[in-house]
Amino acid sequence: MVRKPGLGRGLGSLIPPSESDARDAVYREIPTTHIRPNPNQPRKSFDEETLASLAASVASMGIIQPILVREDEDGQYEIIAGERRWRAARRVGLDFIPAIVQTADAKVSIEQALVENLHREDLNPVEEASAYQSLIEEFAFTHETLAARIGKSRATVTNALRLLQLPAAAQRLLIERRITSGHARALLSTPDRLAQERLARRAADEGLSVRALEEIVKQESAEDTTETPATKTHKSTPAFKPAGIVELERLLTDVLDAKVLVQMGKNSSPGASGKVTIEFDNLEDLKRITEQIASRADL
Repeated sequence: MVRKPGLGRGLGSLIPPSESDARDAVYREIPTTHIRPNPNQPRKSFDEETLASLAASVASMGIIQPILVREDEDGQYEIIAGERRWRAARRVGLDFIPAIVQTADAKVSIEQALVENLHREDLNPVEEASAYQSLIEEFAFTHETLAARIGKSRATVTNALRLLQLPAAAQRLLIERRITSGHARALLSTPDRLAQERLARRAADEGLSVRALEEIVKQESAEDTTETPATKTHKSTPAFKPAGIVELERLLTDVLDAKVLVQMGKNSSPGASGKVTIEFDNLEDLKRITEQIASRADL
């Protein structure tokens, strides 16, 4: 049996009936199987408990607020906003979902999806920072222009983007909400990436407050300044990596489910050589990683 979303006829009034407006947006009930997520959606993780709660609501009340989509050339629809509602509808077996079909090219779709999601509170700090970075790269926004666009301060945008400079392991702890943005800012006060990763794990494992972490970072930095120049030459204090390299580390870490370190040459230019280091726990873990790489390479 086809299950309708249970919406009243009044929803059609969300779209004005004038001819000019109809060319820009139209209300439709679309098969859920004809819809696909936006690959540029900033939210990469969906809280299972929240999604289950939404699905229960959809099963009882239907979809109250239409999702926003754009139609592709192949007759399919790409989500601009409302992926959680679409996922919930599929989970409870709805065959159709109410949608506003909007005429939008790919770039406009990206901007709408990113900005719409940035006004929600359930993005984790890394997803939010990645969304900022995507807007900057796609639309050449300055920090100030982007801040005005999303209604936040320039300092908020700049501080969020700095989170992408953290090592992949520290970013994962942020995504898992085992540490907060406050902890991350404390970690960024030291340029030592090895120390950042070590202290991030310690903050998560020991439940350190932001203030306690700040004191530890300050103490370690003070100890570093008392060392002799000869001792310092033997210590590793790597500089911040470009945001693109940090993002690549994070992507590889997520794909392989293993810690990945990308090291570039001294000048970090596109033509510079470098190396990729992948850590594994044991031989079984190494076999898993190898099979993962082989499967993605279609070997």
